Amino acid sequence: MAEKIRTAIVDDHPMIRDGVAKALADELDITVVADGSTGADAINIAQKLLPDVMLLDIKLPGCGFAAARAISQQAPNVRIIILTASESDDDLSTALNLGVRGYLLKGSSAPEIVLAVRTVFRGSSYVAPTLAARVLRKLSKRTSMAAEDGTEELSEVEAKIMALLAKGMTNKEIANSLDLSVRTVKHRMSNVMQKLQVRNRLEAVVKLRNSESPLALLPDSISHSNELI
Repeated sequence: MAEKIRTAIVDDHPMIRDGVAKALADELDITVVADGSTGADAINIAQKLLPDVMLLDIKLPGCGFAAARAISQQAPNVRIIILTASESDDDLSTALNLGVRGYLLKGSSAPEIVLAVRTVFRGSSYVAPTLAARVLRKLSKRTSMAAEDGTEELSEVEAKIMALLAKGMTNKEIANSLDLSVRTVKHRMSNVMQKLQVRNRLEAVVKLRNSESPLALLPDSISHSNELI
């Protein structure tokens, strides 16, 4: 049997910790190895136990963002999912710039919490679907963008791929929507990351959101996925 995904939960509200722990404990492939209530707890757990995934609130005694920054520097193999009530664009941007791998809203269903943990554990990134959709709406008004910092302009196809990615669609779903192969989608995404000078897809979405020039608006009929990878 494969090793379980070792998780930790840090939140200053016991009911939140207990609820998330119960959601994860019901899964055969996930185990909770620690919990805490402060930023110092988060750093201590990360250093001593090295959980695979940590769910971390940002409104903590000692500051969740400060803890995320310290963990990213001292225990970079610990993948962080921000678990918060905040839907602020600034908080989302700050979190992603700190290198966290997921952003999940409190009140998320147990299946979504489990999905986020599994997604982040396997090396992908996850953003709550409602936030991903809002990012798209703010990005979207024309089919190409030229960043003001001198990065190259995206092609029309690349812009459409990024718009679908911001909607939360997987490579396969993007490929089907645009009548491309999955291999082509991956190749185009590599080009986008090089043009935008970012390390991963989530950083690309954030950079485009912060740009003055938004992405293409795609039809609302395109289905959403919970996974942003």
